[in-house]
Amino acid sequence: MKVQEVLSDLKRRFPNEPEYLQAVTEVLESIEEVYNEHPEFEKENLIERLCIPDRIFTFRVTWIDDKGKVNVNMGYRIQHSNVIGPYKGGIRFHESVNPSILKFLAFEQTFKNALTTLPMGGGKGGSDFSPRGKSKTEVMRFCQAFMHELWKYIGSETDVPAGDIGVGGREIGYMFGQYKKLQGEFTGVLTGKGLEFGGSLIRPEATGYGNIYFLLEMLKTRGIDIAGKKCLVSGSGNVAQYTCDKLIQLGAIPVTLSDSDGYIYDPDGITREKLDYVMELKNIDRGRIREYAETYGCKYVPGGHVWSESGDIALPSATQNEIDGDDARHLVETGVIAVSEGANMPSTPEAIEVFQKAKILYAPGKAANAGGVATSGLEMTQNSIRLSWSRDEVDSKLKEIMKDIHRQCVKYGAQPDGTIDYVKGANIAGFMKVAKAIMAQGIL
Repeated sequence: MKVQEVLSDLKRRFPNEPEYLQAVTEVLESIEEVYNEHPEFEKENLIERLCIPDRIFTFRVTWIDDKGKVNVNMGYRIQHSNVIGPYKGGIRFHESVNPSILKFLAFEQTFKNALTTLPMGGGKGGSDFSPRGKSKTEVMRFCQAFMHELWKYIGSETDVPAGDIGVGGREIGYMFGQYKKLQGEFTGVLTGKGLEFGGSLIRPEATGYGNIYFLLEMLKTRGIDIAGKKCLVSGSGNVAQYTCDKLIQLGAIPVTLSDSDGYIYDPDGITREKLDYVMELKNIDRGRIREYAETYGCKYVPGGHVWSESGDIALPSATQNEIDGDDARHLVETGVIAVSEGANMPSTPEAIEVFQKAKILYAPGKAANAGGVATSGLEMTQNSIRLSWSRDEVDSKLKEIMKDIHRQCVKYGAQPDGTIDYVKGANIAGFMKVAKAIMAQGIL
């Protein structure tokens, strides 16, 4: 395989999909050497089969708002690969959603799910509908209309969606109820469900907790204790909230949070009491992060990004490409020792290059934020066996999964100088598992 030839062909075929091409480029550049050690892969054109999704569903979603106006949004489901298990990946409701973003997320999800060692393939879906500013009834109507189009393509053994940006427990509940009505059966087709109807303990916390568990393993390689470390966290949704929760438990000091309007910087640290306030503000009141600054009298920067501040550890937990090259250089120059991604592809290629050149600890999202989908896999297992595990049981399984992902990254990413290239390690580990499964199942 010659990476540039493959990429040139993909750019020709998909010229308006920058996020997808960015994700594919990172993986192909990481795996080129190991891929070329297996001529049987090239003989069966494995790389092209791996890059292009199995299928893409596009549909119109028509719903009525509280004023009686008929609204139209686009809906999508990308089923990327099911060679190691049912398609698995979240549903995102945000105005930025388009096929390029969903294709990149589904592609990444395939490798991330392979790293968990659980039998899950990769998929992603969503809509350009945004729940922000909508009433509870409007959100319910949209979710029901969205599922009315999606339900025929998913199932507990076919494709198991979950939540993502704009899709939390409320939205999952509405979609699950509609699926159950349409399908006429109660089945574990969605994860992230409420505890009352098949959900798993630790699932809301899992992505944030898992990111910190992976970070702890990285810090151990250099004998660094997380206690007392000043941490920059972006976002203020589920992932950011539980990232802060685990940091506080471990004695670290989260000092930032953000949303699409701006960010707060609290030099005294976000305490347990302050985090409880954020959770109520964001999860119940649907408020904005500036209200935190108004309540606690700290710095608020409208339209800004947390990466202009300084700290010991950076934990991007918002969205793709939120850290660019200038942000990365600022973080390195001001003393950041580790970056662990709670979001999907939050660092641009230039930013990653800066981190790796500086030889700081850097964990890509496909490894560090795999805790969410790992616990979704555990929810699927509990649904299948009609049992619920305790909080401690699920948390223990999550810790072991994140430790195992770290071990795989070390195995494939160890460098001659003793450092670990976590990008290369994660990409090769995920790729080899998926590649072997594709080869074993023939040309489909």
